[in-house]
Amino acid sequence: MALDNEQTSTPPAPATPNNGNEASKAKNEAKNEAKRKAKMEKFLAKQAALAAKKDAAKDKVAAPKKEKEPKVAKAKPAFVNTTPAGEKKDMSQAMADSYEPEAVEAAWYSWWEKEGFFTPEELDKPNPKGRFVMATPPPNVTGKLHIGHALFISIQDSLVRWNRMRGVTTLFIPGADHAGIATQAVVEKQLWKNSQLTKYDLGRDKFVDKVWDWKNEYGDKIMNQIRRLGSSYDWTRERFTLDDILSRATRETFCRLFNDGIIYRSSRLVNWCHVLNTALSNLEVENKELPGRMLMTVPGYPAQEKFEFGVLVHFAYPVEDSDERIVVATTRIETMLGDSAIAVHPNDERYKHLHGKFVVHPFNGRRIPIITDGEAVDMEFGTGAVKMTPAHDHNDYKVGKRHGLEFINILNDDGTMNENAGPYAGMRRFHVRRQIIDDLKAKGLYVDTTDNPMTVPICTRSGDIIEPLMKPQWWVRCKGLAEPAMEAVRSGKLDITPMTSEKEWFRWLENIQDWCISRQLWWGHRIPAYFVRIEGQNNDTSSSEYWVVGHNEAEARQRAEEKFPGTKFTLEQDPDVLDTWFSSGLWPFAVLGWPDKTSDMEKYYPTQLLETGWDILFFWVARMVMLGIYVTGEVPFSKVFCHAMVRDAQGRKMSKSLGNVIDPIDVIQGISLADLHAQLENGNLDPREVVKAKKGQTADFPDGIPECGTDALRFTLCAYTSAGRDVNLNVLRVDGYRKFCNKLWNATRFALMKLGDDFKPRAEMGLGGAESLAERWILHKLNIAARDVNAGLAEMNFMAATTAVYSFWLYDLCDVYIEYIKPITTPEADADARRSAQETLYTCLEQGLKLLHPFMPFVTEELWQRLPHRASETSRTICLAEFPEPHAEYESPQAERDFDLVMSIVKAGRSLVTDYHVTSKATIYIAPTTAAAHALATSEAPGICTLIKGCSEVIALQPAEAVPAGCAVLSVNDEVAVHLMVRGRVDIDQEIKKIEQKIAKADKAREALLSKTNIADYIDRVPTDVREQNETKLSNYTAEIEALGLAIKTFLSLKGSD
Repeated sequence: MALDNEQTSTPPAPATPNNGNEASKAKNEAKNEAKRKAKMEKFLAKQAALAAKKDAAKDKVAAPKKEKEPKVAKAKPAFVNTTPAGEKKDMSQAMADSYEPEAVEAAWYSWWEKEGFFTPEELDKPNPKGRFVMATPPPNVTGKLHIGHALFISIQDSLVRWNRMRGVTTLFIPGADHAGIATQAVVEKQLWKNSQLTKYDLGRDKFVDKVWDWKNEYGDKIMNQIRRLGSSYDWTRERFTLDDILSRATRETFCRLFNDGIIYRSSRLVNWCHVLNTALSNLEVENKELPGRMLMTVPGYPAQEKFEFGVLVHFAYPVEDSDERIVVATTRIETMLGDSAIAVHPNDERYKHLHGKFVVHPFNGRRIPIITDGEAVDMEFGTGAVKMTPAHDHNDYKVGKRHGLEFINILNDDGTMNENAGPYAGMRRFHVRRQIIDDLKAKGLYVDTTDNPMTVPICTRSGDIIEPLMKPQWWVRCKGLAEPAMEAVRSGKLDITPMTSEKEWFRWLENIQDWCISRQLWWGHRIPAYFVRIEGQNNDTSSSEYWVVGHNEAEARQRAEEKFPGTKFTLEQDPDVLDTWFSSGLWPFAVLGWPDKTSDMEKYYPTQLLETGWDILFFWVARMVMLGIYVTGEVPFSKVFCHAMVRDAQGRKMSKSLGNVIDPIDVIQGISLADLHAQLENGNLDPREVVKAKKGQTADFPDGIPECGTDALRFTLCAYTSAGRDVNLNVLRVDGYRKFCNKLWNATRFALMKLGDDFKPRAEMGLGGAESLAERWILHKLNIAARDVNAGLAEMNFMAATTAVYSFWLYDLCDVYIEYIKPITTPEADADARRSAQETLYTCLEQGLKLLHPFMPFVTEELWQRLPHRASETSRTICLAEFPEPHAEYESPQAERDFDLVMSIVKAGRSLVTDYHVTSKATIYIAPTTAAAHALATSEAPGICTLIKGCSEVIALQPAEAVPAGCAVLSVNDEVAVHLMVRGRVDIDQEIKKIEQKIAKADKAREALLSKTNIADYIDRVPTDVREQNETKLSNYTAEIEALGLAIKTFLSLKGSD
């Protein structure tokens, strides 16, 4: 469809003839000589005229020569939105010549929001069409949204808008997560960067105030980003995980779980970050794979100081009262200071005589028992003896529990050694790693160091090396909560898509461990637990025995008095906060007002869908299901859809240090490379990482990011989404869909011109009775698109849904129908035919915009508002207009078959004019063999002519009527052949020469392949699939050579007819 404001290049002219036929050669040379002579005469005349002009100007003073100024691209005038906030955009102005995203997207969202289009209508009784409720996964307030957030917003909002247009009661709840550790880490970095202050310099209350300031700033930025992305949230129900409603729900859940014995306090191993001084969940730990020995920097140490990882250090323990030694190995040699046993296999003959004996620690003299454990020890691995450090290793912890070993903690919270490290007390852990090897060598106990592939746990927030550390923490017993969550999936109450995620659901829940919910932070929900310090007693704080819970201190005090009647005590609230995932786990029901029995809980719970990333299926989704069933008795949502992960165009994970993290606003409005660099410089990255990130940005976006607009970005992200787990986002593809938006714009603009200012569509959709074949075909295609888009969205197959609507608009409506009806919509055309074509064009535009709206909300609203509307249309916005469904009267498989034949004729005609370089005034003859085919060709000849570029005439011959001499032919099927008049239009000898070259090339390829297939034992040596591929290639080469030979015969016959 030639509607874009783009020029097309002219095909190159045919080459000069050259062949071996002497008579023809002489004839052609004579012609060429005449042409050259005429050109020369023209050139000389031009030169004479220039000379005369020059002579006439001799007496004039020559003006100074002006240097040619370089062409500068005309700057686009800055767009100014003149629509007052909340007001409807004025559509009385003429449409712009081309699509401009900034202008199109302006004003619509504030109008939608002010008019309350996204707030569900309050009904006296349940909507018979059902409800669709979704609480959005709350983005963290750590900073601005990235392209991964844009993915889930695009997916979720397309489903919400689709359901809303279908008349379903729809509620989409927005909000944000306080993201305890992540937000605190960011604010601490910012505080140090700007003021060289730590949180301890401010104190808890003032520091938390600083974090609230951050939340307010970035929370507003996030919500503005969401609005720019067009997400149709009900903003009257916006929530934050630290607001009063969510805080009350969090305290209530903790108190219930504690009182039911599901939450308990215990000293157990946690992932400890020494930089942030807190326990971490597994999600905040990145396991870095090392292939072997590697020197690494560690946060908190000088940048030039590196430490050895990826090695196995072997050393010996002396056996007590003996000359014997037991050799053990470790990847963390410093942990030997906390060893409390040496384990051997009970059946290992090498060590049976040492069962029950002791080794002596070389640095503190501690007696360490030699124990037997058939589960923890592999006799065939290494020396068959394993050192046990139960206070600093997760596997050793289990052995320590089984054998009642001593748990010796050697580390302070800041990463220095404590008094249990003996002579190393006060030293930093990785300095001890070096020193202890020297000391073992001095004692003759060092054996060797070997490369060892291993995994190093790293804090994703600080980059610190994580240490397993014993800490008294609050824990949730998960086994009892996990079983109902698994049963919900087994029974069908909860559906998880894709199936791979469902399998992982069971694998994780079947092996679930207790959940540590304590975090040593200041930002978050402070744990509502109080230690009862009884006067005169020194009770243990690491167990639950002397703890009570309550929504506030008064409630806790009442429970303490009931638990410890007649005693004097003071209450001390736990200074720790809850793991962010604990409060986030209450999200789908807390946002509706739980624990109160609110009307929202009654009408909208449970919700219908949770759409999220597969990577947090366990950390968040499983916990929502476990806690939801526990506190409400119902599964919080009926379906979980796990979307893909967004990676860059090279398939790399998005990382700030790589410079490939993309702000969706930068894609929407465009950004230069210099401004991308500036964002890095103003961020929190380490200066060394800024340099690396700039290089990444320069490689990925050498020209910056072009302005693509929200609609193109949303459509791209939905089009990428399938059952796969990775989305390799190429910004150029987003720019491609921006061009698609321009196609929509130009198609609608052109159509409105064809409809005319006074066009009023029929009051209701339906056939008028005078529809042409092309109309019946396009309406049938509209039906197919409506069916496929609805099916795709129902199945959450976004790739299928976007492909269906894109194909309808581009390949059916723009490329074919609008072009095809051009002759019918001129003022000279038959009035009835023109009116029918206009009605069909309107139907396709109006319905097509509705089909696109869930994915492209802004451009579809803008264009829909410019259309005239049917008398039956009552909606003021496309957001609430009825979504297209297939219409039975539009269904016409016969029209599709007939029009497919028409398009086959068009394709054949296009192939002929291309192959024979007939670029203008082409005459096409359609030679049918049946009366039906003749009738079809006759009636559709004007449209066929329109669709073949350069064609001036299409003539439908009668069956058996002779084709004029001098035509090239292409068979469509056994009923129709298409002929192109080429006599006098092509250089036959040159065309034959080209074909002969193609034959030679194909023959050479065929011979080369034949030589490979003629080797000895070919059948035995070459796999079956490769042999089949070779046979297909040989067959294709042969067919190509035969077809080219027939083409030469055709040319020779044309030459003979001359």
